[in-house]
Amino acid sequence: MIKTLTIENGQRPTTEQLKEVEDAKAYPIVFDEECQELSPAMMKAFRSAVVQRNRNKKA
Repeated sequence: MIKTLTIENGQRPTTEQLKEVEDAKAYPIVFDEECQELSPAMMKAFRSAVVQRNRNKKA
């Protein structure tokens, strides 16, 4: 199950929300046909894309 939480700039998460995040850390990541594990080459490309995106945000 995917649960999305949006916190606005300056807003602090509630203690209940923080507990949910802590509880989620205990669950393993489960890959399936819709969300497959990335190969090392794809992970490298993904990291590169993130670096480029973050570089453009700073400018």
